[in-house]
Amino acid sequence: MPRSTKTRSTTVCAVTTKPEIEFPEGPAPTELVVQDLVVGGGDEAQPGGVVEVHYVGVEFDSGEEFDSSWNRGESISFPLRGLIKGWQDGIPGMRVGGRRQLVIPPEQAYGPAGGGHRLSGKTLVFVIDLLAAS
Repeated sequence: MPRSTKTRSTTVCAVTTKPEIEFPEGPAPTELVVQDLVVGGGDEAQPGGVVEVHYVGVEFDSGEEFDSSWNRGESISFPLRGLIKGWQDGIPGMRVGGRRQLVIPPEQAYGPAGGGHRLSGKTLVFVIDLLAAS
């Protein structure tokens, strides 16, 4: 069966400003929560594919921002296989031009408290803008 070759999408993300994160009510979820804030119309991110994104990440409990490509002034491109499980599971199916919020429990982020990473044991909230997918 022939394989299709995906090319980098030229669709421009309709969202061009750093997002404000709106927190869900109640306790931190124990499973990955995926919510499309803007549905894109471009290429679809595939499991194990390469994506180019802008993102902001905050801790669920404190609301403290711990990382943001917006603050660095440039997007980032990487293969999904090298990322935390919450991104590997939460980005596929997203379309270029879209904005998606992921609420990721510790087990799908950096593991339980005491795991050696400064974000171990924390539920994380990311808002991700998909700029390209291949």
